[in-house]
Amino acid sequence: MNVPFDRRESTGYVVNHLARLMARGLTRRIAPLGLSTGEFPVLLELWERDGQTQAELIQRLDVEQATMANTLRRMERDGLIVRRPHETDRRAQTVNLTEYAKSLEAQAKGAAHAQNDEALRDFTDEERRALVGLIQRAIANCQE
Repeated sequence: MNVPFDRRESTGYVVNHLARLMARGLTRRIAPLGLSTGEFPVLLELWERDGQTQAELIQRLDVEQATMANTLRRMERDGLIVRRPHETDRRAQTVNLTEYAKSLEAQAKGAAHAQNDEALRDFTDEERRALVGLIQRAIANCQE
């Protein structure tokens, strides 16, 4: 049986399309800082709470272990993070921002705000909050 499917009315398709467009715009804005969209979520997490373990970052960002390992390797190579021995768990390391990464926080967050503002330029504050709330609910549903 052929079930009709209109991608223009598919939540998954539309949200994915928006995510790709937002990522493209953010890339354009943060590339001059030497950052990539793959590193950006990790930086946001560490700017909020520096010194997390790789396992904590994986859980908080909901990404695969291999993806996180590769991202952290690039970030270390690029001078954004250093790894240090965990204070209480000798098997673990913490991921810590360098002074260089800390110095990029305001500009990088400003770039993200500018991208959001561009995408939602004709939305009211109430519509923006509603959109984010609805997307957060859908994310929670998918994570159950």
